[in-house]
Amino acid sequence: MLFVDRAPEHADAGQISRGSLSAIWEWINNSLLPRMAQEYCDSMKKVLVMDDPRQARSIAAAFQLKVAKSLESTLVAEESVERVRNGLAEYTTSRAAIDDLRKIMSALLARDAIVAFNAALTPKIDKFEGEVLVTVRALLDEFAAKHPQAVPFALEMVARRLKTPWQLVRLATKIARGGNASEIAATRYAAGVSMVLDHLDGQRLALGHALKGERVQVAKDILTEIYAVEGALRKRIGGLEGTDWGRRLDSLMAAVAADLETELRSLPAGTHHVLSSSKPRCHQPASGMLENLRGMLGRGHRQGA
Repeated sequence: MLFVDRAPEHADAGQISRGSLSAIWEWINNSLLPRMAQEYCDSMKKVLVMDDPRQARSIAAAFQLKVAKSLESTLVAEESVERVRNGLAEYTTSRAAIDDLRKIMSALLARDAIVAFNAALTPKIDKFEGEVLVTVRALLDEFAAKHPQAVPFALEMVARRLKTPWQLVRLATKIARGGNASEIAATRYAAGVSMVLDHLDGQRLALGHALKGERVQVAKDILTEIYAVEGALRKRIGGLEGTDWGRRLDSLMAAVAADLETELRSLPAGTHHVLSSSKPRCHQPASGMLENLRGMLGRGHRQGA
């Protein structure tokens, strides 16, 4: 549930990049706990030959706890963090791998609670409001009280069940009475806003891939969601402009506009009308697909969702 096929730099606070795992394992194996890692591998080989999955899980859990405890004491002083960063650099060029290492530590320390929280959630959430929101909020509050460092993982699990991903921000906006960005930022679930922006960035990348592959209908669906997320954030978070969230949203939407202008030049002209309808209830200019998109993006800042 926690691993994603995204670069470490693009994984949000509740995600761990699969691309970091090999480098992290090599560092654990050669630098952090070389002797324990070798003993772990030797023990696992034996139980795998014996086809004993229960014993294998037990051995893995014990080793994971040792790794987590070792990381907990290692990733304290800035000097130690820099040594770890340099050690990881021997196995990966990504400086963000250490962020994934911290996430792994948090996930391992709260492993059982994360599994239990995931099991307690309903498989699918069509509308994140009313009784459903209250129930999930109660589960989160209980989880956060015991494992505050692992809250992003719990938020990620909630987000993956939402039919409408932007609704994750309701966990924070419902707590903040005034609904202003500063009040929302002070809540324990404020990370949900950043995670929605991360989702928006992922959709921007997906839009670019769809356009490059001339999958116009897919691009239209992605573009429609992008506008819906933007509209919802601007409508539901007061004072968004001027905040880090607002500046990031502006930057993402500007990137969407630039990507569209670049990629649409290579699409067959007959397909442009499909994308021009992806911004609902907007008047469409009469000439040119790029003009349509510029107009749609300009009006996107005023439309709620």
